[in-house]
Order: sequence, then structure tokens, then C-alpha cells
Amino acid sequence: MKFRRMENIDIDVSVLGFGCMRLPVIKGDAARIDKDEAKKMLYYSLDHGVNYVDTAFPYHQGESEGFVGEALQGGMREEVFLATKMPTWLVKTAEDFEKYLDEQLKKLKTEQIDFYLLHGLNQERWQNVQQLDVFSFLEKAVKKGKIRFPSFSFHDEVGVFKEIIDAYPWCMSQIQLNYMDEEYQAGLEGLKYAEDKGIPVVVMEPLRGGKLAQRVPDEIVKVWEKNSTDMTPAEWAFKWVYSYANVKSVLSGMSTMEQVKENVEIFKRSKPNALTSNEKEIIEEVKAIYRSRMASDCTRCGYCLPCPSGVKIPEVLEAYNNATMYNIPKDQSIEYKFLMEQGESALECTECGQCESVCPQDINIREAVKEAHNRLVS
Repeated sequence: MKFRRMENIDIDVSVLGFGCMRLPVIKGDAARIDKDEAKKMLYYSLDHGVNYVDTAFPYHQGESEGFVGEALQGGMREEVFLATKMPTWLVKTAEDFEKYLDEQLKKLKTEQIDFYLLHGLNQERWQNVQQLDVFSFLEKAVKKGKIRFPSFSFHDEVGVFKEIIDAYPWCMSQIQLNYMDEEYQAGLEGLKYAEDKGIPVVVMEPLRGGKLAQRVPDEIVKVWEKNSTDMTPAEWAFKWVYSYANVKSVLSGMSTMEQVKENVEIFKRSKPNALTSNEKEIIEEVKAIYRSRMASDCTRCGYCLPCPSGVKIPEVLEAYNNATMYNIPKDQSIEYKFLMEQGESALECTECGQCESVCPQDINIREAVKEAHNRLVS
């Protein structure tokens, strides 16, 4: 396994991080982790050098932290850097900070968490935790020895990311990044900004939730195979991410032992600036093909919101795009049904046209959401 130094806190972390959000489960029930198989996977990764383990309060419907705590007993806790995340959306009072931290320490069966992240910060959650004086909480938690490295994970626009980076001497930030999401959320701009501020980055969703590695469209498979008979679509995606030097660890939410073994082998070859000029061109070709498969030109800018009828227009069109781009119509139909259940689908559209008057992409939104609905429920 290869390691990278987080210079600001003088530790070396494995480039491959073990993510505990997509562990194997029993009979499709996310809350019923297949503990025997998951432990085998975790132990295999640790035996092969992985030393960064990432979980969070809500993963596996609240069962992931308990599994990790149980699995790391018997001396293994000391072998890893353990990361978990504060459920910021549940925090209503200043007292909630310590309440949830203590609950997580208990579930994880540890006296100290290495990386404690404020989970999924966006503008709203960021404002809330600031008003509740989260910095005082973090400082006290460090002094008490409950946490070592205050950090945060992020889901919003890059401007909000920069604001958060500038607000506190964070030990680490976690962002979503892959070759299809260069400008999504923090993106490459945020990665560079964190680097300039001396803050290391851990990357989540390097495979875009598996979309870049599973059920890959035939025309993209042909591009990969034409240029390399050895590298899988997953390795191409991982290589793009770990080529950035300020990416210190790449989280993979592995669900099978096969994935663990494959990823361990891939990351043995990881190094900064690994991509050749030719490989960069190949990835650009693949990106162009994916984009050509988009059903809608929606960029999720949000100008169309709020919809007077409550339609979550960007989410509807994103589900449609994902279905066509990544060849996963069934998965996206499930996502869309959730919008239907919440009264936020295209069914609520009254065709008032307000959205189209402000759309900078000049999308015929009324027709687009109708088409999305017809395709996703068929």
C-alpha cells in the first residue's frame, strides 16, 4: 500500500481508504450488515496496509458505527486512523454537539476519534453550527481527548467551501471528486484552494457511487479497451483522482471482497501525477461520450427554484440524466419514486412556465420533466 503525508498534522495515511457506507448486507436490508463478510473485507484491507477507516452516524441506517466499533476490537483500533462524522442536520442546540459525540464514541467502542468531521456541510448547516459556536465545542473536545483532528465533509457550491476553509484551522476536508465532477460542488477549484491553505483533502465518490465502474456503456468500454487491456474502468477513475497530490486518501465504499482485493492492487500502483498526457486525452474522450448521452442540458444551477408547485426540477432532470448517461435506468427509477412519494416529482407540474423564464440554458423544462417522468416510471 502507498501512503501520503498530511503535513499539517504529521501523519501518513493510506491512499486507499476503507469506506463503511456500502458494506455487504443481508437480504437487501441496509440496516442488516453482513458482519462476518464485512469483517473479512475490513481485515483483508488492514492486512494489506489500509490504515484509514471512514464511517458516519447515518450509514447503514445508523448501524455502521456500531459495526466498526465491534470490528476494531482486539487491538486493531490502534492500527488505524478512525474517521466518523457529526450529524449536523440533527444539531439544534449547543448541547447536541457533545451529546452526539458521546453517543458515537460509545458505539465505536473507543475513547478517542481521530478525524471528527462536521458531516455534509452546506450553507444552511454551516450557518447553524456557527451560530451554536461549533468551534468552542471542537476545541473543548480536542482538549478532553475525545477527538484529535477537527475536520469537515462538504456538499455545496465552491464559494461556500472557501468560506468554510477560511473560517478555522481544519485538519482535513472531505469532498466529492471524480473525472465527471471536476466543477461539481468544491471540485478541482476547491481542491486547489485547500492545498494553497495547507489543508489536506480526502475524496469521496471517486467512482460516482459506482456509476463509473459498473454497467459501463459499451461505447465507453471500447475506448478503455482500445487504450489499455490491463486497466479496468474503476482503475481509470481512481487513477484520475489519486494523481492529484493533495488528495491524501481516496475512499472506496466496497461491497464485496472482490472489490477490496481489486482496489488494494490498484492502489499499490498509486502515485501523484500518475496520468500521462495521452491518458488525460483518453479520459477527456470518455467524458465527452458520457456527456453526449445526457438527456437534458440541466446544470443544476437552481435558477428554476423554488417551483411554485414544489417540483424539484434539478433532481428530476439529474435522475433522467444519470439513467441515460450511466446506463442505470432502474436505479434512477427508484430515486425518482422517492421524489414522487415526497410530492416533488414532475407529477406536480402545473406547466406555469415560470421556470423556463429564468433558465439560463433555455431548456424547455415543462417538456423535459414530463419526458423524464415518462421514462423513469416506464
